[in-house]
Amino acid sequence: MKNLSFFDKIIFFLNTVFALVLAISLLVPYVPTTLIPSLSILSLIVPLLVIVNLLFLLYWIFKRKRNALLSGILLVLWYVLLGPFYRFPRKSEHVPDDDTELTIMSFNARSFNELGQLDMDNVDSLIYDFVTKKDPDIVCFQETLYAMKRNNALGQYKHKFVDFVYGKHSGKVIQGVYSKFPILKIDSIVFPGSANNAIYVDLLMDKDTIRVYNVHLQSFRIEPNLNTIKREESSRLFAKSRRVMLKQYEQAELIRESMDATPYKKIVVGDFNNTQYSNVYHTIKGDMNDSYFERGTGFGRTYDLLKFPIRIDYILTDPDFEVLDHVNFEEKLSDHYPVMATLRLNSHQ
Repeated sequence: MKNLSFFDKIIFFLNTVFALVLAISLLVPYVPTTLIPSLSILSLIVPLLVIVNLLFLLYWIFKRKRNALLSGILLVLWYVLLGPFYRFPRKSEHVPDDDTELTIMSFNARSFNELGQLDMDNVDSLIYDFVTKKDPDIVCFQETLYAMKRNNALGQYKHKFVDFVYGKHSGKVIQGVYSKFPILKIDSIVFPGSANNAIYVDLLMDKDTIRVYNVHLQSFRIEPNLNTIKREESSRLFAKSRRVMLKQYEQAELIRESMDATPYKKIVVGDFNNTQYSNVYHTIKGDMNDSYFERGTGFGRTYDLLKFPIRIDYILTDPDFEVLDHVNFEEKLSDHYPVMATLRLNSHQ
C-alpha cells in the first residue's frame, strides 16, 4: 500500500470491498437459506461480482502490482468451487443413436403468450411448430395453461401429464410433460402457500423405469428491466427477494425429499428462478450432473435480466445418464429460452 498512489489506494479499497462480497457469495451454496436468508440474495449477482473482480485483476496486472493476487485467488476459487457462467465451444464426438438415447426439452412457455406479453401473433402455434421441428422424446413445459386450448397439438406425443387435466391444483401455475415413452405413474409435489408447483412422471424406457421431475420454483415476479426495478423501493425489493428465497428453499427441500425416496434413475428439469450459485440449486442438484456443465457452450442463457444473459432453467441428471449434448435455443417465444439435452443410459451401453 505504501508504494501506491492515492488513486491506486482508492482502487484497491474498492477492490477489497468487491473481493469480500465475492468471497461471501462463494459460501452461499453451502449455507442453508433458512440460516441467513439475506445472504442468499448474493447468488443473483455472482456474475456481476466476477466481472468486476476480473476488471480489478486486469488493472493490477497492467500496473504490475501484487495486488492482483486478491481478486486472482478469489476468481480461481469461484471457478473451482462453483463453476463458470460461460463455457467455450468444444469439439463434439457425439454420434446419434436413436436406440440408446433420449432427448429432453425444458421450456417455460409463459402460458403460450395468453396475456399478449409478446407483440406477436399465433405464439402458441410457433411454439408447437418449434417443438415439432426439434422433436425431443420428452418435452416439459412450465406455465402451459394455454396448451389446453389446443388438445390436438403435439400429437406425436402419445403420453402426457398436464396437471390441469387431472384437476390437482386449481388456481396454480400449470406444468406439463409430453412423452414418447409410456407413463407408468403421475403425481405432483404441492408447494404450500404458492401458485407454483412441481410434477413428476415415471416413464418406461425399454426395460428401465426413469423418473422425470418438471419443476417451477417460486418467482420473484419482478419485471427484468431497469425502469421497473428503479420504481421498487430498495427496502421492499430486498424484503420481497428475501421471502422468495425462503419459499424457494422450502420448495427445493420438498423436491429433494421426493428424489431421495425414489429408487428410479432421475432427471430434473425446469425453471428454478435462481442461479447455479444458490443454495436452492445445490439442494436439488446434489450429486447430479448439470447438462450445461457437461456439454454446454456460451452463457447457457435461458433468461435476460437487465439485458444480461443468465441461466435459471436447468436439466439435471443422475450419474446413470451420460450427457451427450446440450443446446440453448435462441427462439424468443417467451420470457424464457428453451433448453434441450441428449442423454444415454449407462445401462444401455
